[in-house]
Amino acid sequence: MKLYDENMPAPNPRRVRIFLAEKGITIPLVNVSLAKAEHKAPDFLTKNSLGQIPVLELDDGSTISETVSICRYLEALHPTPALFGTTPKEIGLIDMWIRRVELQLMSQIGNVWINSHKYTEKYAEKYGIKRFPDFGEESAKRAVGRLHWLDGDIAGRDFIAGDTYSMADIAALTVIDFAGFIGIPIPERCDNLKAWHERVSARPSAQA
Repeated sequence: MKLYDENMPAPNPRRVRIFLAEKGITIPLVNVSLAKAEHKAPDFLTKNSLGQIPVLELDDGSTISETVSICRYLEALHPTPALFGTTPKEIGLIDMWIRRVELQLMSQIGNVWINSHKYTEKYAEKYGIKRFPDFGEESAKRAVGRLHWLDGDIAGRDFIAGDTYSMADIAALTVIDFAGFIGIPIPERCDNLKAWHERVSARPSAQA
């Protein structure tokens, strides 16, 4: 088994690396350079036809893409510590918050990255990707609004989905760190979110 991976600041591969670190699992990592568009190479597209990373390749040669799906597979192999919950309520809440992080926050950040960030301009030109800078700028404003929303919603609890660190925290940490990298930091008045970020960033796995 091996993981096709990319270094910081790519948020999605980092999710899996943090998950592995929390579980104490070590598997071989194969670097796929996004800057060199290795994820779009014909041989890589046989592993993931969408040309995205990370990809987990199993011993039989089959592959699993999408970060949450990879982590669910690994959780099934290594159930402790449980990062997707143990009780029906925990499982439901963690799943809800993973989806909220992805749909409410990451989608906005992704729109900024693709449409208006300077780092993706040449990449878009090379691969014929039409950018909509105004949409990217509006998405940045929406992302700030979502950060304020998340700050209010986690008031009174230590972690995103409750009292226990989970996959929801991994998802949120990687998205929020990536947002900071592209110029959308946690807003000044978001004290709950800042305290959470300091808490989860202090975990050894956050360095993965």
